[in-house]
Amino acid sequence: MDNTIICPVPINQRPLNEFNTIRNAWIISWPLLKKNIFYRKLLFSWIIIIPISFTISYGSDYLKNNIFDLTFISLTSSLLFPILLLFRQLLSWIYIYKRLNSETIEYEESGWYDGQIWEKPIDWRSKDLLIAQHQVKPILNHLQKIILIVLSAIIVSLIYIILTIN
Repeated sequence: MDNTIICPVPINQRPLNEFNTIRNAWIISWPLLKKNIFYRKLLFSWIIIIPISFTISYGSDYLKNNIFDLTFISLTSSLLFPILLLFRQLLSWIYIYKRLNSETIEYEESGWYDGQIWEKPIDWRSKDLLIAQHQVKPILNHLQKIILIVLSAIIVSLIYIILTIN
């Protein structure tokens, strides 16, 4: 019996190849790093935005006279950049997770208007499921926890800002 499978799906649209591509993408691959390096990169992305946020917040006449409020609001608003990075990472990993978990592969041969569907062979499916469950799912869980923590910090900060300014 011949084990070669003729696959009509272009190589760059196969879920396993998409997974390998995303593992090498710059920002999207951060969750694959050691946790302390991942957190350091997120912290650095937050620190980079703080001066920009501080400059924008300084435009408020009220905040010019209240240095604590200026600093607190600048630090809180600068959390939006890391949260955007986290959401971008999460969306990319969700896309890969769905592609790996699917029994079929949706692909395009030459353009957006000629989509096709190809059913994965059993051995491809089992390999994709293993990768989805043991490599991608933990990344999704970790990203969701981090997003929840950062969003909670933003919400608590906003509540504090609302209560103290009024």
